Amino acid sequence: MFRTAILLGACALALAGCQKRTVPPGDRGVCYHVTRTPEGELKYNRVPSAQPDLEHCAAALEAIRVRFLSMGGSQRTLVGAYQGNFLFLQPEGIFTAPSLEQNRYLVLVRTGDGRLAIPGAMPMQ
Repeated sequence: MFRTAILLGACALALAGCQKRTVPPGDRGVCYHVTRTPEGELKYNRVPSAQPDLEHCAAALEAIRVRFLSMGGSQRTLVGAYQGNFLFLQPEGIFTAPSLEQNRYLVLVRTGDGRLAIPGAMPMQ
């Protein structure tokens, strides 16, 4: 019984390792706004200016999100990509993951006035 459980667990881990992952382009310094086409495919729209790092890309995507909202849009979240990582702009902050299927990690948090900051950089109030 115990051997069967171990065998099933090992098989599940092996199959999980074979799962196809959706990874973004890894172009150096290029920031993308990612959307889905009606067919469900990902479309990578290049942000016009080169970005020196992930934080600047996140800020450029945040500006796009705010611009869409100011034009009457209702989308409060946005997905982007930078150098092989996805960026997820959400109300809580900005998260990153190397693929759509993997866990997301917090990169930037929103301050009380809506600005973005590195976690731990702002004093606790």
